[in-house]
Amino acid sequence: MANKGPSYGLSREVQSKIDKKYDQDLEERLTEWIIAQCGAGVGQPEAGKTGWQNWLKDGCVLCELINSLSSGNKPIRKIQSSGMAFKQMEQISQFLNAAEKYGITKTDMFQTVDLWEGKDLAAVQRTLMALGSLAVTRDDGTYRGDPNWFHKKSVENRREFSEDQLNEGKCVIGLQMGTNKGASQAGMTGYGRPRQILNNNP
Repeated sequence: MANKGPSYGLSREVQSKIDKKYDQDLEERLTEWIIAQCGAGVGQPEAGKTGWQNWLKDGCVLCELINSLSSGNKPIRKIQSSGMAFKQMEQISQFLNAAEKYGITKTDMFQTVDLWEGKDLAAVQRTLMALGSLAVTRDDGTYRGDPNWFHKKSVENRREFSEDQLNEGKCVIGLQMGTNKGASQAGMTGYGRPRQILNNNP
């Protein structure tokens, strides 16, 4: 993969807007959670955006993270550190596939280049936030760390009604519908003046 030079004009403007979405405070919280979830063996990133990217770039930490959230069979069997670009990208893709199976929606997923080339690290943060929220919501005993780091996702609350209850509901007029008691059209006239028909001929 060729190294890219600096961007200019519109490309630079777009990249600048993407970079501004990156949240430094969120980086610290996510780092704290990943270390709590996976253990100290995953190491610690250098301070700053580039250090955080380099920590996650080879995919090893991400793969360890998704494995730690699985109580049964680990979704990623082989995790190995490699200096080769395609191996690193392959591991990031494995993480993304496993995260999708875990329940992360496609709209919350980052692309491999967003992390590997540092194109959109805010998208990486969004994916990890969605993963943390899902883990807290599931509450299956695999989540480690402070549950307050993530908000719980809303859970479907399906209600079952019997046939009798449904029939009873048909007899009730909702208050928002108002009432038509005593309504009639008596005394109503059309809008505007009636049409004047004049015969001017003698």
